[in-house]
Order: sequence, then C-alpha cells, then structure tokens
Amino acid sequence: MKLNVLKRVLLLLAVVYASTSWGQKLITYEAGMGTRDPFDADTWILYQHVKARHEGMTLIADSALLNQVRNDLTAFGNVKIILSDTTTIYGDQLYYDGEARVLDIWDDTVRMIDGKTVLKSDHLTYDRFSSIASYESWGITTNKDKRLVSKIGYYNSDFKVFDIYDSVVLTDSNMRLETDTLTYSMKTHLAEFWSPTHVYTDSTVIYSEQGTYNTDLRHAHSVKSSQVHHGEKHIISDTLDYFEETEFGKAQGRVTIYDTINDVISTSRYAETNQQTRSSFVTDSALVRFVHRSKDDSTAVPDTLYLHADSIFVVNDSARHLESVSAFRHVKVYRGLSQAMCDSSYYSAVDSILHMFGAPVIWYDHYQATADTIVITHDTSGVKQAYFKDNNFFIEQLDGDKFNQVKGRNTIVYFDKGEPKYSDILGNAEMVYYITDEDVRGNLTLIGVNVGQGSDMRVYFVDRAPDRIVTIGSPDMNTYPPDKLTEEKKQLSNFNWMDDRRPKSPMDVFKW
Repeated sequence: MKLNVLKRVLLLLAVVYASTSWGQKLITYEAGMGTRDPFDADTWILYQHVKARHEGMTLIADSALLNQVRNDLTAFGNVKIILSDTTTIYGDQLYYDGEARVLDIWDDTVRMIDGKTVLKSDHLTYDRFSSIASYESWGITTNKDKRLVSKIGYYNSDFKVFDIYDSVVLTDSNMRLETDTLTYSMKTHLAEFWSPTHVYTDSTVIYSEQGTYNTDLRHAHSVKSSQVHHGEKHIISDTLDYFEETEFGKAQGRVTIYDTINDVISTSRYAETNQQTRSSFVTDSALVRFVHRSKDDSTAVPDTLYLHADSIFVVNDSARHLESVSAFRHVKVYRGLSQAMCDSSYYSAVDSILHMFGAPVIWYDHYQATADTIVITHDTSGVKQAYFKDNNFFIEQLDGDKFNQVKGRNTIVYFDKGEPKYSDILGNAEMVYYITDEDVRGNLTLIGVNVGQGSDMRVYFVDRAPDRIVTIGSPDMNTYPPDKLTEEKKQLSNFNWMDDRRPKSPMDVFKW
C-alpha cells in the first residue's frame, strides 16, 4: 500500500515538473479581445493591443493568431518585436515558431534597429538561438554615414557582424565599395572580402580579390590581385597596403608601378608610393624603365632606358612630371647602343643633369669611358655636355687587342644637337692612338700608332668617331709602325677594358 502511494506521489511530481517546463516555453499573451478560431479549436484569434511574451522577448501587434499546442504565433498590423533593450524589429506581418525560436517578418520596409544600426528589408528572418537576422530579397543597412546594400545578408546581433552576398555595395561619405562577398563589423568598421572588389574614392580606385578595408582608417589591405589607380599612377602587386588619408601605398611580391604621364614603368619585389610627396621607392630586384617616344613619329618603336639598382627613388613635380631619379648601389643602365654602371646616380629633370658616382663606367657602341665622377647635361636635342672628373680613361676597341686610349685628370665633351663635336682633356693627358687609312671600299689599314703625352689634349669627332687629336702644352709624341709597338706601350697605365661587365641586353642590368 505504501509502495502504491509512493508511486502515485512520484508520478504526480513528474506531471507537475513537465507542466512547469512546458509552461515556461509556451507563448503567453494579453489582448483586449479574443475568441477561438471556429475552424481550429487550438487557435486563439486575438484583437486590440495584443502583447505576447516568450522567453525574454515581447511582441506587440494589432491582431494575432496564437496556437498554444504548436506554440506558434501569427501577428498582423503594426508589429513590434522587442528582443532586448537595444534591439527591436518592426513590420506589418509576422510568424513566430516558439519551438524553433525563429521569427519571420514581412512588410514593404521591415526594420530591425540594433543600437545605431538600422536594417531594412521586405522580408526578414531572425533566429533567436543564433541571434542572426537574415534576408534573401535585398536589404539595406545604415549606421551613421555607413550604408550596406546586398541581395542576401546575415547579421549577428551579438557580435554586430554582417555576412552579405550578391551585388554588395558599402558606402560612406568618403568611399564606395562594390563586391559580391563581404563580412563587415559594425564595431571595428572592418570589411573583409574574398571576391573581385572595387573601392572608389574621389581620387583613387582600389581593386582586390581578397583582403580587408577599414572604413574609419581608410586603409586597404589586399593579398590577391592587388591594384591601386591614382591619377596617372597605377600600382599592381601580389599584396598591398594603401592608406588613403596619407595617400601612402606599400606593395610586395610581384610589383609594377605605371606612371602614364612620364611613360615610366617600375618593377620590384617591394615598393612604396606617396602621392602627397609624389614619390615612389622600389627595391629588391628593382627595375625602372623610361620609355622614350618620338614626338615626330607616333608610329616609331619606343626607345626604352632600363635602370637597375638596389634601391631607386622616383619623384614627380607638382604637375606630376618627372622631377628626379636617385639610384643607390649596384647601378646598371641599358639603352640601345649605350650602357652604364656605377655605385650611385642622381638625375634632375629640372635642369636635365645626370650625376654618376662611385667608379662610373659609360659604354657607347665600341667605346668605354671611366672617371671618379661623371656629370652629363642634356637639352631638348639630347646630350649637351659631359664632364668627367678625376682619373679619366677613354677606350675605343678597334680589333682584338688593339685599343685607342686617351686619359687625363678632367675631361669635358661638347655636343651639338646630341652629337659629340670635340672634347678637352685637361691635365696630364696621355694617349695611344692607331692611325688608319681607309680605301674606297671602306676597308681600314693600320699605318702607325701615336703614343705620347701633353698637358692638355683636344679630340675632334666626325660621325661620333675621333677624327683628329691635338696635343697642347709641351707635347711628347712618338709614332710607331704597328709591328714595332712594344707590349708595354700598347696600354696606358690603369688600362681596364670591362666589356665582361657591360650589359648586352636589358635583363643584363641585374648581373653585377
């Protein structure tokens, strides 16, 4: 008997516990009027100031259908869902599944307000378990000056993060971002993307296929197919950081910078650009190409100068025209018949002067020129004057081991319309010069070798070749038959023919 009583008590407790648990999950309500649905006895039709509650959520509407067996609610007219102190949803029609804890809201303009974030759509679904609001028929979100538009979207109200897809547009007062896949944090204002993306501002277009964009800092970070287009300058690289406030960009990987105004193309493994100082810096396999186009013949093949160095700085003036180029360490240049190398160089486009420092060498056709410092001045027709300072040595290869040579302390070469006319070797001038005779067929015959020295010398040029040499100031000159010239007289002291270090092609500038 006592055992039966105990069983009845335990059964009663189980029923009470089950009823209590079920009651906590049931949707409760208040309404001015209510009646049973004549077609569904489990459903209440509620009117006038309907207010329903379920596990911390409050729902307000003009009317509603409540089924406490299925534990679901359909609401109509001026629907308002209060999810928390900061999160509210407004609509015109709602269906709420109390068991799944999922809300479906319809209206021409459903609004979800979460703090300062406002999400609008014509159909919104909110999952209370995951705290995620979603839409699949366009949505517009605003937060201060930020505006998000997409066809499909998911918003996590706990973390304040959007995941949106298909025709995505993010705008604020400074920029417009267009993509197909975006994650955007309303807390950090950081946008992450994994598809082709454009960021437009007043002066810049950024393209990337994977990266981030901070809309507060206006900082773009790209790790795939990175591009920045700013006026005449275009940067393409593997990875890229660009700060729009300072107009500073940093690129790594396979980097190319196009300057379309000046026809300058820079490539490297690392580069920096600063639009405010109008400067670019390239290093690590740095190569700068200056494309020279004929002004008179637009169909002519461009003549390109290739410049390599460990580090190269290019600066433009306020009109975006080339102002200066600085190159440091292991400088090599290739352009058609002329090549050069030195330790460092500086070119000023303002006065058209090129300075070469640190054992500079210039090759032209079959000539070689060296000095401690070389300064070349240009004008509109080309080279105007070349100044070779200290320890000058000029070599012309004739054939095999036969070299014309002139050396001295300082040398100035004068040009007319880009062509050399004469040069003055000033101080301690010496020479070894082969005398030739040309027949009617253009064949040259050696007839002697002039070897000597003087205080100064002047060399006259015809068709870019030495034609006559005049020795000034107590000359000591001797002429030898070619076969009588001794080995020690064939070469002046410090003779150094560096043809093995001469770039033979554009890519040879990387060989040192």
